[in-house]
Amino acid sequence: MLQEGAHGKWTISSSDESAEENSDSEKPCTSSISDAACGTTSGPQYPCSEARKAAHKRKASPLKLTDKSLSTETPPAVKQRPSQEGSGWCLSSSDEEPEDEQKHAHREPVKEEKYGAPKEHPLNLCKDDKLSDNLKEEEYNETSSQAQDIWDLVNGGNPFRFFLTKVSGIEQSYNSGALHIKDILSPLFGTLISSAQFNYCIDVGWLVRQYPQEFRKKPLLIVHGEKRESKAELMAQARPYENISFCQAKLDIAFGTHHTKMMLLLYEEGLRVVIHTSNLIAEDWHQKTQGMWLSPLYPRLPNGASGSAGESATNFKSDLISYLTAYSSPALKEWINLIQEHDLSETRVYLLGSTPGRYQGSDKEKWGHLRLRKLLKEHVLSIPAQESWPLVGQFSSIGSMGADGSKWLCSEFQESLEAAGSSVTTFRKCDVPIHLVYPTVNNVRQSLEGYPAGGSLPYSIQTAQKQLWLHSYFHKWSAEVTGRTHAIPHIKTYMRLSPDFQKIAWFLVTSANLSKAAWGALEKNGSQLMIRSYELGVLFLPSAFGLDKGYFHVGRKKLPEGKDSATYFPVPYDLPPEQYGSKDQPWIWNIPYTDAPDTHGNMWVPS
Repeated sequence: MLQEGAHGKWTISSSDESAEENSDSEKPCTSSISDAACGTTSGPQYPCSEARKAAHKRKASPLKLTDKSLSTETPPAVKQRPSQEGSGWCLSSSDEEPEDEQKHAHREPVKEEKYGAPKEHPLNLCKDDKLSDNLKEEEYNETSSQAQDIWDLVNGGNPFRFFLTKVSGIEQSYNSGALHIKDILSPLFGTLISSAQFNYCIDVGWLVRQYPQEFRKKPLLIVHGEKRESKAELMAQARPYENISFCQAKLDIAFGTHHTKMMLLLYEEGLRVVIHTSNLIAEDWHQKTQGMWLSPLYPRLPNGASGSAGESATNFKSDLISYLTAYSSPALKEWINLIQEHDLSETRVYLLGSTPGRYQGSDKEKWGHLRLRKLLKEHVLSIPAQESWPLVGQFSSIGSMGADGSKWLCSEFQESLEAAGSSVTTFRKCDVPIHLVYPTVNNVRQSLEGYPAGGSLPYSIQTAQKQLWLHSYFHKWSAEVTGRTHAIPHIKTYMRLSPDFQKIAWFLVTSANLSKAAWGALEKNGSQLMIRSYELGVLFLPSAFGLDKGYFHVGRKKLPEGKDSATYFPVPYDLPPEQYGSKDQPWIWNIPYTDAPDTHGNMWVPS
């Protein structure tokens, strides 16, 4: 919980405020980015959040704990003020609402340019020991035996087709059964004809290098949400590549982002869909906990097949086409037609998306948390002693939740997550236990990346200090079960578990963080759902895997082989989650941490 700590009490001047919390808390800055010269600190060569830019800066210019010149310095964006009894973390009375902050972000881009950081890949520019981590990120090359393992993995006994990404720096056995982006794009998975990459933060040069040499000139469509200067930067990145085209996702509602992370891969042998949680930048595939669902290889339907052919029991094909249609983009029409021509009947997951808009009537249940509510009511068995089955939400960013739980979290959002069967039981406010898993300052400090890992956890002090009530729900990140306790999570997962944490009623992996922008918020007395952002995830339900008892078992380190494997779901972190202790604080990216060094001996001063 936020409280007075070793940093004292801080106030943030309005001119330096972040404008992130109203969207997904990962809103990119649209300021222009200059090239990095050797030994200087300038921004990454792709649009990204202020939090990520701060992480780039600290990676390039680390502040050692012994650096006397900085030990007593107040960061420029943060002013210390005298202690006030019981005030905790607080802002001065001049501080503005998030809406105003966003307007300032557009009116005064110069203020935000000062958060420069090193270029993501300055490998051609200079040989600098500080940048050796980037070299490591580029060096993923599989051996032939690893390639065979990957082939067996994807085509063998993983009925859920749910995978984590490989993590550098952990015991190698924990990467068995995990995938790097180069594995996904490998010729082993198919002979690529063309592909589409839907994402939020994209380093075009790096992305191209993840494709095998023989596929690098195949048509590639990049679906993004950039506007203005950041759109121009994205286009500039792609100028050397004649095979790349773009689709700009419409974001007509303020503070929305194109946060969906999906790959569509068309092969000579068929079609594959990958729905995942990683940005298309090196650091997201290096030392973070990320997840993905990898579809089977979908074969092409015979010529003349009916329009409804190739549908799955989960309605995945028509739901995917509906999602793509929501972009209203001619560039996606070709992909909609291709999906129509393939057999997706083997799919066993449900698609759960968000698209920006204000929805009424039956459209309300097409997207966001009301879509989850509908699926759970239709396909999940009613749970005995239902109110004692906890909800777990795990995420990497947090939006503004309101003055208390009744405003959204413990009302409409909880009602959707606790839906099951046709039951209309509504429990009193937060009767169902809610466990929210979000990294502590110590989780970040002790991580493989050290403090810069916090650049992908953009929870700001402006948002946090308005919702101290939320922090009583927080639980630490711990993933001994997958060897990833020190790989900071960028994955987002939600599930409903039995009171002993041994059974799972449902499991969702998604791009959606804990925010109204991602999940939607009811308006007009509940008659309208308003969603700001694009999000995408897949829902695993026991009924779709032939389990009539209504639950999965929580998977162990060694999953059973054979026919029972579909009963054990591989949750990627430790259960039950451990609640924050009295000294634990949630990671907040835009305040300094100078009392204890991270795993690289550095401090965190974000500005």
